[in-house]
Amino acid sequence: VVLYILWEAFGRLERIGRDRMLAALFLLVINPLFWGLYEQTGSSLSLFTDRYTNRHILGFNVPASMFQSVNAVYILIFSPVVAATWIWLAKLGREPSTPAKFGIALALVGAGFLVLVAGAGAPGALTPVLVIFLLYFLHTIGELCLSPVGLSAMSKLAPSRMIGLMMGIWFLAMALGEYAAGLIAAATGGEGGVASRDIVLSVYSQIGWWSVGAGVVVMALAPLVKRLMHDPTVEE
Repeated sequence: VVLYILWEAFGRLERIGRDRMLAALFLLVINPLFWGLYEQTGSSLSLFTDRYTNRHILGFNVPASMFQSVNAVYILIFSPVVAATWIWLAKLGREPSTPAKFGIALALVGAGFLVLVAGAGAPGALTPVLVIFLLYFLHTIGELCLSPVGLSAMSKLAPSRMIGLMMGIWFLAMALGEYAAGLIAAATGGEGGVASRDIVLSVYSQIGWWSVGAGVVVMALAPLVKRLMHDPTVEE
């Protein structure tokens, strides 16, 4: 798919179209990186919540499976807030560019894991449930910075004859992220596949710092990628 995009960009498109396709390719590369980390929610993070988190809330022992709904609740609450924030910043002329939002998303998903590592408590102690809620909050805001923005960018950057194809490639990149999520979850398993608390936190610490670092790099490259997008022409 990458080779096909490059062939289209350099073999069949004019300069502006070529630049936009390269910008789209940059965003597509970030896509699986984000989802590979984000989708720990349904695997290793769910197991961590079940085994190593104090799930007593208001006298009830909340099943770990119930925490899968936290992201959905956050989406409903914060989607309008994030959308309003972009509109407000746009009026001030300070709205982050699309690639910058991708960098923010990577930094937030990494920060979520680092918050969990920092708030896990002493060995043998259960992690406070508030830490899990904070992790989900950071991951959800990261998702809102990337997922709807990425879909919009694919439709804006692709030539009209390739819009459907580029949307499909976007979801193909997400599928690659899901595969990477499985590899990361497998890395949290110790001897015999049992995920010990220390091993899980060690993996989360590593991917957390790598994700924050990658987010900073993406934000540093954002001005260059924004120029490739030819934003004023896209708006026209």
